[in-house]
Amino acid sequence: MNRRKFLISSLAALALPVLGQEKTENTAKKIGIAAQPNQVRGDEITEQAKVSIEKGLAFLVSRQAKNGSWSEGSSGAGITGLAGLALMSGGNLPGRGKYGDNVQRAVDYVLASCNNDGLIAADNSHGPMYGHGFATLFLGEVYGMNGDDDVKEKLQKAVRLIQKTQNKEGGWRYQPVPYDADISVTITEIMALRAARDAGIKVEKEVVDKAIGYVRRCQCGDGGFSYVAGQGSGSGFARSAAGVASLYYGGVFEGDDLKRGLNYLIQFVPNRGMSDSEGHYYYGHYYACQAMFLAGGEYWAKWYPAIRDQLIARQSRSTGGWSGDVTDEYATALALIILQMPHRYLPVFHGKGPGA
Repeated sequence: MNRRKFLISSLAALALPVLGQEKTENTAKKIGIAAQPNQVRGDEITEQAKVSIEKGLAFLVSRQAKNGSWSEGSSGAGITGLAGLALMSGGNLPGRGKYGDNVQRAVDYVLASCNNDGLIAADNSHGPMYGHGFATLFLGEVYGMNGDDDVKEKLQKAVRLIQKTQNKEGGWRYQPVPYDADISVTITEIMALRAARDAGIKVEKEVVDKAIGYVRRCQCGDGGFSYVAGQGSGSGFARSAAGVASLYYGGVFEGDDLKRGLNYLIQFVPNRGMSDSEGHYYYGHYYACQAMFLAGGEYWAKWYPAIRDQLIARQSRSTGGWSGDVTDEYATALALIILQMPHRYLPVFHGKGPGA
């Protein structure tokens, strides 16, 4: 069975033992991280959550433009990629599933937004590397499932652009030039590279290693992460969530820096009020939920029910969508990705875990 057929037939992937499991468990116990992340609990998506998800998906689909985009304009390709991922998180693939046609239209729009140099963005994009990262992630997940040659070609170009625009510190920022860097853009490129690599696209190891080096230099003494390496912005929820997720997607599954990052994040468990006061609510929880998902164990057990219930409470009763950051489509896409994470449908969320 080839990789594409395997991914399609095992969308609800089970966590399987990996080589070196005994060593992995000992290491994990030592640093307090789950030895077997992503294990199915069976109690994560409640009946209330199912209703919320269905309403959210219906709202998102209702806002898709005729050309397949969401929020067309400066960040259209990126938000379209996120919306496509939200639909795929519900088990929809291009041309398959209840919203399969919507996913295919999103793919067509993102492919049409690919420039010859590899950048995925509209002509009027300002600070396009955010959107490029999200759009590349989307194409990586699509290619991993359908193996389309056109998607592969555009994805390879997008990956090459990410690699050549990495700055000397190892990070990325708003523009596709190797000039400066911050952690919020860097995580989008790291995650895009991870998805592409998992789909079989060549990614240079040196690029990933340099990126992880940059992320580590962003970590503060309290375990959180600053916005820019070596500058005094201090730790914050959203950027620390991005930092921990960066470590995981860069292949760091154990170590003191990861443990300190997780322990910094856990103080922002939803409904304690701390993560609500900093802004970037959906962006922060999008990465925080991934970090806790990949950590597994008590981290996930504490985090997911709290963010699930908080998102359900924040959902608009009249429209079924979410609002508060950037656009309603953006907020809704991120909320739906979070709520549906227990499905384990997206390959990038499977998580390799220590020892894999």
